[in-house]
Amino acid sequence: MHVLLGWSVLTLVFVDELLAMAAVGIWGWDRDPRWLLVWLLPLAAMTAWFLFASPKAPYGGGLVRPTVKVVVFALACLALWDAGQEGWAVALLVFSVVVNGLAQLPAIRVLVDER
Repeated sequence: MHVLLGWSVLTLVFVDELLAMAAVGIWGWDRDPRWLLVWLLPLAAMTAWFLFASPKAPYGGGLVRPTVKVVVFALACLALWDAGQEGWAVALLVFSVVVNGLAQLPAIRVLVDER
């Protein structure tokens, strides 16, 4: 049962990461040149995540990984807020804090460490 709960939380963490990328794209949609920013901004966020925040990040370290995660999620929430989606910004912030907090529980961390 613990394993099922753990993988469910990790799935929600992945969904949270996808939502953060979408939030940055929404902000890009509100700006000019729309056609470029709607793709470029999420790509930049994904690249930062890949390089510094993912579990196998080549440049992620003890302090770097959590810092980049906080920055990416904070910018995603701010992007939604600035795009006029205040309710969704707050919802994303709460969801991000809850699922990433749950992912830090020892029973769930062990699933990540096993991989």
